[in-house]
Amino acid sequence: MKSLLLLVCFSAFAFVSKAQTSTGTTPAATKPAEVVQLKETSYDFGKIPQGRPVTHNFELVNIGKEPLMLENVQASCGCTTPEWSKEAIQPGATSVIKVGYNAANEGAFNKTITIIYNNNQTKVLNITGSVYKGPTTSAPVNASLSLLKNN
Repeated sequence: MKSLLLLVCFSAFAFVSKAQTSTGTTPAATKPAEVVQLKETSYDFGKIPQGRPVTHNFELVNIGKEPLMLENVQASCGCTTPEWSKEAIQPGATSVIKVGYNAANEGAFNKTITIIYNNNQTKVLNITGSVYKGPTTSAPVNASLSLLKNN
């Protein structure tokens, strides 16, 4: 009786452990081949004046064997605007994603831009920097000018 119970427990254990290894993560061989190579994935604008929009161009290369379509490029907020070509990127060809940032708010910023391509594959770009408050006038007030006007 003990040996029958031991045999049933051993069989159940073997079945459960086999089921866990079969439903684990997918092997690396089933992962889609990489087709997009970015020259850079982040850019620091440094210190920029408030009220002056800035832009940066991110370059990407189609390293695949088929034409590549960028399905969408989404920014993490409305202050960041990506522009990209809707045309197919041929194998070996380079394309540019122009990212603009509206420096309306003072302080540090860290924004992401998500590139969606080839049936929901993604790459993420980052832009960072710090916006400082600019002068309220275009030039400092010259006190000598008012003296000259009075004469």
